[in-house]
Amino acid sequence: MTTEKIDGVSVTTHANVYFDGKCISHNLTLSDGTKLSVGVILPASLTFNTGAPEIMECVGGFCEYKLDGSSDWVRSSAGEKFSIPGNSKFEIRVTEPYHYICHFG
Repeated sequence: MTTEKIDGVSVTTHANVYFDGKCISHNLTLSDGTKLSVGVILPASLTFNTGAPEIMECVGGFCEYKLDGSSDWVRSSAGEKFSIPGNSKFEIRVTEPYHYICHFG
């Protein structure tokens, strides 16, 4: 099921802009302290580094991703999630805007 609405959040209004504007997100904090970011990746091939473990939830569009150490590209579409270990990296490629929620920790 695709997340369509997140209630009871604090939003950081200053956007996180990465890769010359190819990825833009906003930080959210839920009432229980859980941290998320909500954003969009425009058509590109990018490599992200992680500190804490992350779960990428697709809420619109699709992407293909490849985890560090893997040679396989995997497709993720709306309603699907994939996990990235902490202190790692992953490659992502999109051909249309990819809307996501990143769940940290």
